[in-house]
Amino acid sequence: MGESARLVDLVQSRIDRELSDRSSILAEIGRETAPIVQTCKQLLSGGKRFRALFCYWGWQAVHGELASFDPIGEPDAVARITPVVAAATALELFHAAALVHDDIIDRSDVRRGAPSVHRAFARLHEDSGWLGSPDEFGAAAGILVGDLLQSWSDDVFASALRALPEGERSPSAAAARRDFERMKTEVTAGQYLDVLDERSWLDMPDADALERIHRVIVYKSAKYSVQAPLLIGAGLAGARPEQRAALEGLGLPLGIAFQLRDDVLGVFGDEAVTGKPAGDDLRDGKHTMLIALTRRTLAGGARRAFDELLGDRGLEAAQIQMLRNTVRETGALARVEELIADNVQRALGMLESAPLSQAARSELARLGRNVADRSS
Repeated sequence: MGESARLVDLVQSRIDRELSDRSSILAEIGRETAPIVQTCKQLLSGGKRFRALFCYWGWQAVHGELASFDPIGEPDAVARITPVVAAATALELFHAAALVHDDIIDRSDVRRGAPSVHRAFARLHEDSGWLGSPDEFGAAAGILVGDLLQSWSDDVFASALRALPEGERSPSAAAARRDFERMKTEVTAGQYLDVLDERSWLDMPDADALERIHRVIVYKSAKYSVQAPLLIGAGLAGARPEQRAALEGLGLPLGIAFQLRDDVLGVFGDEAVTGKPAGDDLRDGKHTMLIALTRRTLAGGARRAFDELLGDRGLEAAQIQMLRNTVRETGALARVEELIADNVQRALGMLESAPLSQAARSELARLGRNVADRSS
């Protein structure tokens, strides 16, 4: 089993342990809390674990610079890797919280092929015949579940810092904590900008729209998904300034490519693979780079017709296909594919002479290509 696969297994084991510990606390409060843990287990039972992997390889990039080694395979590895496994777990818990809140904001009914958390609670309300609105109950419960996951994430991250050789007072702990806290602020602000732009883009000049979409991509996704995890892992390992600079330069373009691929999958992805309804971003009216580039080439009646369909929750399969055809025919899809390739190439170019371990450079190159080529 490869190093990355073993890391994913270790993170899943830590997640399972954390949820088990928390379920005991919730059970003491009341048996009615059981659905909270059930939904968390469902949400955290899978996923690509990109944030955990980038965190680990940021750590290994610094720790293994002087020699090629496999810390997960060594007999005394448990103590050595405990901090980075805990930090990677904290990132996955925080990501789960962000997904719960994001699904409520976007009114998404499905996540990874199963009902999203707020929909699961709405269904519980319906099945139980309780008073009031199932949707309102589901949204309220979902917000609280997301808040709990954020709290648990902070707890686990604190345990990562305590597990460092010098504990929470070490320079490594301070660096990792700064990056973790900054990440949380940036992604929340990026989410707010996304919500804002989704409601104000219609009358926005095309040039302004592209610039603002790029800003959302950077702060809502690119830094949060790739750059911050790399820096957090590197910080735990005591990265030098030049190593941080290399990982920053690598992480941002890879993160941009990551989100652009997400946007393509949101329109053209295979429902059986993505676990979300086909063309979901079109029904949600998401104003992504793909959509902005499409609208820029349309004029008059064609643009108005496109805008009228975009965001219609009742879009039928034929209408979705028509919108997809428009995106292709305007060249917007091809342009986004070019942007993905350019960003990945820029990131991989930075790896060649980066002051990072050889093992990390090889694995980060592989992860970078996976970010660009993934189908879910």
